[in-house]
Amino acid sequence: MAEQGQAVASGDPIAGSAVFPRGSRVNEEGHLEVAGCDVVELAEKHGTPAYVYAEDDIRARAREYRQAFEDRRADYEVLFASKSLPCTAAYRLFVEEGLSVDVASGGELHMALKAGFDPERIHMHGNNKSDEEILFAARAGIRHLILDSFDEIERCERLLDEPQPVLIRVTPGIKPSTHDYITTGQLDSKFGFGLEDGLAARAVERVLASEKLELVGLHAHIGSQIF
Repeated sequence: MAEQGQAVASGDPIAGSAVFPRGSRVNEEGHLEVAGCDVVELAEKHGTPAYVYAEDDIRARAREYRQAFEDRRADYEVLFASKSLPCTAAYRLFVEEGLSVDVASGGELHMALKAGFDPERIHMHGNNKSDEEILFAARAGIRHLILDSFDEIERCERLLDEPQPVLIRVTPGIKPSTHDYITTGQLDSKFGFGLEDGLAARAVERVLASEKLELVGLHAHIGSQIF
């Protein structure tokens, strides 16, 4: 980006900032151009506020994540966090790029399935799942249901007809460098089972003893916009 008071020459790429998709530039009219589209023209046509996504940039980033793990011969799975862009076109794009997806509601699950995601590549989390959402996920045959509370464990045992692979969400007691409103791994988090207070161990024991739930691992998320 140019420093304050410094002009940016037309045609120059906007370099050095991850704010803009790669290839963005200031065009001959002095307008920001993203993926070949003049954003002033887009605003005039569609109104504001408007969200502009560069498909080539999104695909490139998805491929870079996959390639980084493949170069290290890792056993990996890259997930699209669908709450960031619950749009059918976005789901389809990530299906084509070979990513998996996590969903946090029945609506997101519906869109992921409609977009063509194999249920084996879908993981469902969220700390307020309804009975209907639990049944929808199980009957769709999703890869993992991520359990967030003892109430969810009890309801799964009551509702499900067949064994369901699950992950237990734990709060590891980590407070990251980000805004308090988007931290989720600290001790007093409303999400998951605490490690230090013994709740996570109790949840694991409970699931291991269940005939309806198959424990396959742990899930943790410490927050958003981590620096």
